[in-house]
Amino acid sequence: MSILDRFTLTDHVAVVTGAGRGIGAATAVALAEAGADVLLSSRTEAQLEKVAEAVRATGRRALVVPADLSDTDAVAALAQAAYDEFGRLDTVVNNVGGTIPNAFLDTDVAYLEESFHFNVSTAHALSLAAVPLMLKSEAEAQKSIVNISSMMGRASGRGFLAYGTAKAALAHWARLAATDLAPRIRVNAICVGSVMTSALEFVAGQPEMMDQLETKTPLGRVGEAEDIAAAVLYLSSRAGQYVTGKVLEVDGGIQQPNLDLGLPDLG
Repeated sequence: MSILDRFTLTDHVAVVTGAGRGIGAATAVALAEAGADVLLSSRTEAQLEKVAEAVRATGRRALVVPADLSDTDAVAALAQAAYDEFGRLDTVVNNVGGTIPNAFLDTDVAYLEESFHFNVSTAHALSLAAVPLMLKSEAEAQKSIVNISSMMGRASGRGFLAYGTAKAALAHWARLAATDLAPRIRVNAICVGSVMTSALEFVAGQPEMMDQLETKTPLGRVGEAEDIAAAVLYLSSRAGQYVTGKVLEVDGGIQQPNLDLGLPDLG
């Protein structure tokens, strides 16, 4: 086996949440290019169908399941849907999530709990449903869960209390679940930096903010969705078969937030 063969996922089956655009879309296509069939889910069917076309263009199969992924029953059902359609389940990519930045005094308990639910509870619900199905395959098969976390889960930045707390929990969930599921299923997380997705569209048209993002990133640029997709492929394939319970930092080298939201000091 050559080293490149370790990055293949021939005839594997993956579920990718938040797959309609950005990191989720790039990840779905990357897994398909490596040989996997992919279930794609997010809210917007039109976006999913566009990604499904790209998956099918690689010669692999795509199943589109539009759903409100904040509903833990809906997200859990994706595991069985993938198994029923493709006959196996190998990889889960918990990509759905996010929380709008908010000042501390505007971050009430409900806002914090909503952030935790959308970023952590949904990942747990899907993974919990997926694990028994993943275990139905032969013991030596590569099985993997990858959580998309954020550098805000390890760094402090004003306005990110709810988001950062949830992403930190999602990363540590991966460490703990890896212990529970070893050796049959590997579980890891990716600590993502600033990536040019829809979440940063408001910055793209503001040169001063873009300059701040780039100059405060050691590698001098904003990340691309494919940078994260490549990391997911590594963690999902035999290339990463000796990695579990880890948080891979794919963030351009930043140690602190690279965008100041301008939130004022308390009055």
